[in-house]
Amino acid sequence: MCLAVPMTITKIEGTRAVAEARGVETTVDISLMPDVKINDKVIVHAGFIIERLDEKEAREIDKVWDQYLEQLDKEESA
Repeated sequence: MCLAVPMTITKIEGTRAVAEARGVETTVDISLMPDVKINDKVIVHAGFIIERLDEKEAREIDKVWDQYLEQLDKEESA
């Protein structure tokens, strides 16, 4: 199974950037989207930015992740 993660760009250095999601930072490659900017919402897969999200898309994805994590917490508590 492959997982693409929504993240926010916090720093850019050459063809690499630091992306953050839910307090976790990782270094990603921006060569597929060299025009990415700080604070852009992006989708990261296998260490590469593969898509830029608009604000509405980013909010919708964050909402789904919140629901998913809430459900996991409920199942672990049961």
